[in-house]
Amino acid sequence: MPASQDESINDIVARLESISEEIADKALDALKSAHREGAVKRPETERQLSTARRAIEKAIGVLTRLD
Repeated sequence: MPASQDESINDIVARLESISEEIADKALDALKSAHREGAVKRPETERQLSTARRAIEKAIGVLTRLD
């Protein structure tokens, strides 16, 4: 892979990692909020955010394995 394309992929990976962290923070906020409200189950919002985060983590894995 050409160096410029490699740098471009690295930039995308860095942005995805940042987005993943933001989603993790939002999921944690949803859990904390649910706990404060007395919920005993994971809130649906947190589940959806976790699903989105896992998808982004998979994308990061795919991109970092590119030759």
